[in-house]
Amino acid sequence: MSRIGKYPVNFDDKTQVTVAGNTVTVKGAKSSLKYELDSRITAKLDGKSVLLTRADDTTKSRSLHGLYKVLIQNAVTGVTTGFTRGLELHGVGYRANVQGKKLELSLGFSHPIHFDIPEGIEIKVDKQINVSVAGADKALVGQVAAKIRGFRPPEPYLGKGVRYAGEVLRRKAGKSAGK
Repeated sequence: MSRIGKYPVNFDDKTQVTVAGNTVTVKGAKSSLKYELDSRITAKLDGKSVLLTRADDTTKSRSLHGLYKVLIQNAVTGVTTGFTRGLELHGVGYRANVQGKKLELSLGFSHPIHFDIPEGIEIKVDKQINVSVAGADKALVGQVAAKIRGFRPPEPYLGKGVRYAGEVLRRKAGKSAGK
């Protein structure tokens, strides 16, 4: 048995989970997520929980068993409370603002960066330097936050750039003075 996959995925009254063949659909107050299961994994609805079982005991089946359990658990958490990832802009003149479905970033380049906000993601900007990426799909929230951070990753000498909230940078000393 998979150590993670053997546990059921529990959900409350606000969440609706349906299993149709190899498709698991999770609907909640915020949004709806759908996962297509591998043929080696079967899902069964048992009251207010989803139980996943695997067909055989191969290494691939065991790894998929745990993977799909965590994906469905994250979907249940995402449609009820959602996931958030914070970003901080450090640098003189670095700022961000949201205009409709676009995020505009000024990161020290000669031009502003326009980032199209994908479906299912909500971006909020506080004080022009704090960016909050929120959504129901945990993987998509992390991917969008990493994409925004990738426009100007923090550099180790001055610490300028876009960093995750609470991220600690290893700073380098730079040039030493003459002898």
